[in-house]
Amino acid sequence: MHVQAATLWGVGQQWSVEDVELGDPGNGEVLVKVMATGLCHSDDHAVTGDSPTVFPIIGGHEGAGIVEAIGPNVTHVAVGDHIVLAFNPPCGRCSYCAGGQSNFCAMSRMAADGSLAPSRFTIGGAQAQAMAGLGTFSPYTVVPENSVITMPHEVPFEAAALLGCAVTTGWGSAVHLAEVRPGDNVIVIGAGGIGVNAIQGAMNAGADVIVAVDTAEFKREQALQFGASHCAASVEEAMAIMREETNGRLADATIIAVGVGNPAMLSLAVDSVGLGGTVVIASVTPSSVRSLDLSLFAFTLSQKTIRGNVYGGVNVHKDIPVLLGLYRRGRLKLDELVTTTYPLAEINTGYTDMFSGRNLRGVVVHEH
Repeated sequence: MHVQAATLWGVGQQWSVEDVELGDPGNGEVLVKVMATGLCHSDDHAVTGDSPTVFPIIGGHEGAGIVEAIGPNVTHVAVGDHIVLAFNPPCGRCSYCAGGQSNFCAMSRMAADGSLAPSRFTIGGAQAQAMAGLGTFSPYTVVPENSVITMPHEVPFEAAALLGCAVTTGWGSAVHLAEVRPGDNVIVIGAGGIGVNAIQGAMNAGADVIVAVDTAEFKREQALQFGASHCAASVEEAMAIMREETNGRLADATIIAVGVGNPAMLSLAVDSVGLGGTVVIASVTPSSVRSLDLSLFAFTLSQKTIRGNVYGGVNVHKDIPVLLGLYRRGRLKLDELVTTTYPLAEINTGYTDMFSGRNLRGVVVHEH
């Protein structure tokens, strides 16, 4: 199948929309007509070189669409199903899956980097990688069956696509990794696609004070609509608000959800939580950064915790249906996350809008 897809050829380049070839689904694979795909910062980490990447690569890992065809031995989905794509599909059999940590699935990591099965994308007869094993910057893609999660037909594709990464990662950062409980106080640094969903997760978990931090006034205003009780332009301002609201106790949890992390941000986040507090890092820091700026003496004696973040700690086959249910009952905002939609030809404009602070989430709507 000939398709036009947004392709990246190297660090520092822009996404190039060009002709690529997509093969048929093989054993256990599904051909998906991608209807909508989110513009996530994680794809841009390949552009900047912050995340090691093999080129060329078909971008995109937040997607929703329709099952177009199935390969041999596909048993859980059928042609015509409306689906959300998950970039970390658990096998259900490895030690991580069996131990309740399916976001660490060993097989899914091999699928994502192409070492388990080659991408079905080729350009001029040569292999092209698919971002996170998906490649949703193409109007069609071939993925493992475990990457496909069915959804009700009435859910809009533009909203559902964001469940593939931003919503689940942000939600899980608060609910699963920060383990927010009723009455807890939370700071979220960065009120973009992941940050506002960390706010939604904290709110649904029963948090009391939720302070959203962002330098963009638009995002601070939006954060209040998604459940933040306060907003601030800096971490220092957020800490002052938290001290006042908690009689000096500071936050129980702080979630770092800025586009690109750095040691100074982590140090501020650690300072923003009180005794026994938890910091969750939901940002990608450049792979070249190898040092931290922390007082280990104070860190140890305050019994604080720093946690990384792999897909928000979620089990996609359990949590995405839960989130769809909350959305359908009005307890999770998805439509409101989509600030602007773009045709694939304007993908670079979409990223420019994201970096300028004009979008919570831009979404590419594929033309079929």
